[in-house]
Amino acid sequence: MIEFWLSAGLLLLVALAFLLIPVLRGRRAQREEDRTALNVALYQERVAELSAQQQAGTLSDEQWQAAKAEAARELLADTEGADLGRTSKLGKWVPVAAAVLVPVLALGMYWQWGSLAKVELAQEETQAPRTIEEMTARLEQAVKAQPESAEAWYYLGRAYMSQERPGDGASAFERAISLAGRQPELLGQLAQARYFANDKKWSPDLQALTDEALKGNPEEVTSLGLLGIAAFEDKRFQDAVTYWGRLVALMPADDPSRAAIEGGIERARSNLPADQQTAEQPAVAAATGSVLKVRVQLSPEVQAKVQPGDSVFVFARAASGPPMPLAVKRLTVADLPAEVSLADSDAMMPQLKLSNFPQVILQARISRAGNAKAGEWIGRSQPLASSSTDQQQLTIDSADGQAQ
Repeated sequence: MIEFWLSAGLLLLVALAFLLIPVLRGRRAQREEDRTALNVALYQERVAELSAQQQAGTLSDEQWQAAKAEAARELLADTEGADLGRTSKLGKWVPVAAAVLVPVLALGMYWQWGSLAKVELAQEETQAPRTIEEMTARLEQAVKAQPESAEAWYYLGRAYMSQERPGDGASAFERAISLAGRQPELLGQLAQARYFANDKKWSPDLQALTDEALKGNPEEVTSLGLLGIAAFEDKRFQDAVTYWGRLVALMPADDPSRAAIEGGIERARSNLPADQQTAEQPAVAAATGSVLKVRVQLSPEVQAKVQPGDSVFVFARAASGPPMPLAVKRLTVADLPAEVSLADSDAMMPQLKLSNFPQVILQARISRAGNAKAGEWIGRSQPLASSSTDQQQLTIDSADGQAQ
């Protein structure tokens, strides 16, 4: 904060200069005025003496005129350069008193309405935090400097959650809600923090929070994820599949959390009785749109010619329609064999979803250069219904020349 105080001190010196320089100039002008008045008095006294000598007959008229002219020249010489207009009517103590009061009042007003903490915080934010602990410490300073900032409390709550401090996170989210209102995202974050702070025990209070959040926004992702977790922990696997299915449908294709959610859905589904696994397929399809499950593998001939780091693109095209892929997933040869799900949420364009086309063709392409449009090896399926729930087998077994 040295720079701040140096800047403040320089500004204060400038302000004092405006007050004190006129005082110093006024003193000089006063001295000049006093000297001029003395010279005038001496001139008048000299003229009176000359007049007396003339009347006494000591001086002739010519001598009296010459002596008077000489006295006038001396007066002009003595007063030359004097500025009689710079006289102050305020007195010298008024500017001096003002010069003393200005810094005192400035400091008092700063301590009352200023914010040194905000200045320090702004300087710290110019440097990126190096650890999550440092970032949390900065956010704690931010809420101290700006206690009415709902955004600062929200990010502090997120930082606490990343440090596995759900109790502190819940307190931060409660403060954010009190400032910003009961917004769905904040309600979902609060429910999640309270759930983990309470050792993953579900309660009517948490149910009410998530219900309120989803009523305000049916696509509130934190609440959907939390409801899926709570259902899985309580062995309500059907509910877990439903909530997580709704969540997957909202996630971007490149979301790093998507694979974990899809894995959770598969684990929940595997815990269902066989008859329920069949019955819940339509519900999942309704929640997520069309979902095609594909098992991708290599033929022995191709496996001997590829490298582990080669890219593998698995995609679905419309059997009759636009040539561009409807849904795409990217793997590497090292991942094969692998089970992949292609869904409406993997669509490259919102208007081109799997569910919009009755039949699709599955393809898997290996490209050493990472080019999804052209590669070295490819595998294709026969046309199949986009609503199919059976797992499809796709083998990469042929050279990819001018593959369509």
